[in-house]
Amino acid sequence: MLDVFDVFDAHPWVGTQLAAEPWQPAVLRVFDRVGTLLDALGVPASAQFDATSTLVHHVLGVAGQYAAAARLAGPGTDRSAFLGAVATRRTTQGGADAFPFLDRVATTFADHDDRAQFRAGVDVILAGIATLR
Repeated sequence: MLDVFDVFDAHPWVGTQLAAEPWQPAVLRVFDRVGTLLDALGVPASAQFDATSTLVHHVLGVAGQYAAAARLAGPGTDRSAFLGAVATRRTTQGGADAFPFLDRVATTFADHDDRAQFRAGVDVILAGIATLR
């Protein structure tokens, strides 16, 4: 999964391409590979489709975010400054109490490591999948 993330990181346009046609061969290949790996982990056949869909949707969601960020921020944009500006804007949209969660995580949001967050998402999903065995 981290190899797939690294492709998105190096080539953000891939997210746009994958989202444009989710049943294209590249997406089907990812879906098949993830499903094959979950089968090898012993995920029951009755849960494999849902488990695979959840992981693939996480991957495609990250791909879409990378593509959108690349379009919005533009080349050469300082990532922390961009995310810091996004985090700061939250308080101007509906008042200081409109986004209590975002207020609590604003610093983390601006300085988070995308790869670590992606891996944490995969870990959370895999922990849930492990309960199915």
